Amino acid sequence: MAQGAISPLINKLLRARYPLGPNTVKALFWPHPSPVSPTMSIAPGPAPARSGPWSAAAIPDQSGRLALVTGANSGLGFETARALVAHGATVVLACRSPQKAAAARAQLLADLARPNPASPASSQGALDCLSLDLADLASVAAAADSLAQRYGRLDLLINNAGVMGPPRTLTRDGFELQFGTNHLGHFALTQALLPLLRGQSDARIVTVTSGAQYFGRIDFDDLQGERRYDRWKAYGQSKLANVMFTLELQRRLDASNAAIRALAAHPGLARTSLQPSSVAASGSWFEPIAYRLMDPLFQSAAMGALPQLYAATAPEAPSAGHFGPDGFGGMGGWPKSVPVAAAALNASQCQRLWQVSQELLAGCPAWPQMDSL
Repeated sequence: MAQGAISPLINKLLRARYPLGPNTVKALFWPHPSPVSPTMSIAPGPAPARSGPWSAAAIPDQSGRLALVTGANSGLGFETARALVAHGATVVLACRSPQKAAAARAQLLADLARPNPASPASSQGALDCLSLDLADLASVAAAADSLAQRYGRLDLLINNAGVMGPPRTLTRDGFELQFGTNHLGHFALTQALLPLLRGQSDARIVTVTSGAQYFGRIDFDDLQGERRYDRWKAYGQSKLANVMFTLELQRRLDASNAAIRALAAHPGLARTSLQPSSVAASGSWFEPIAYRLMDPLFQSAAMGALPQLYAATAPEAPSAGHFGPDGFGGMGGWPKSVPVAAAALNASQCQRLWQVSQELLAGCPAWPQMDSL
């Protein structure tokens, strides 16, 4: 199919989920490597070529490693936790609802109890729960303190949790919910947990973004959507911020000689609880129809979790790497190295976002002052 032959139906369906224009639709379906900005000091490198697709079966032994997965009670986080614990890791399910975390833990333990030749009982890890509300910085600080007291270390942080497309809502600390949860909450959590990651062998921080990064724009003049709020533009902003945060984090880790890898991944179109939540919040009559028509394009949460699992465990995954599905338009398939949004390659803008985020935390009474990179 030629690039110009995008059907009006596909365009309308995508607009139901994202505020897409023709150029964005083309970028989604025919992605090309983003031009590297001369100001960018870090660029994701390609992973080595493979003889076949990477799957969860290729995850190396994770015995002795401690992983924290935010939003692990469902969707991508649940599948990520399942794969890591099946390969020997101790996984902390960091969730807003203690009840949902406990239910997820029970389900995972039940699944692990079933005979599985691919995951013998001797190789299985352990599961723990941690209360964490990323929309409440006091909760983020308390969760970091609790993890430090329980374990005193951390090998792998997977910033997975997120919200998508709600009406304008504020976090407990007064930030727009999508920016405050998807970006600022994980920014704060990462800062608080860095001391536990330092000195660990093969320590990694994986932040989950989305294809929405490609049409995202950081509106520094109206980060909280106070003047004008569009729920999909706010979502794209938060997902672009995830990638910019990852690249700037790696630059700062390298500058401080910290042997920690920062990586990002996106799931393509994965069937999770985000879609029903978004539909329920929209009040739109068309959006449920659009999702139903688009349903064949969605892959399972288990497949959607593969890029972040690759980033979290593959020995060859490079620092500042960015991974997504290898299928048509990046909507589904097996994990591979993919380009980040062109806007994320501007180093000065990444640095600006970091500084602004740091200032927002410093101005929040609920957030304890701590050293920053």
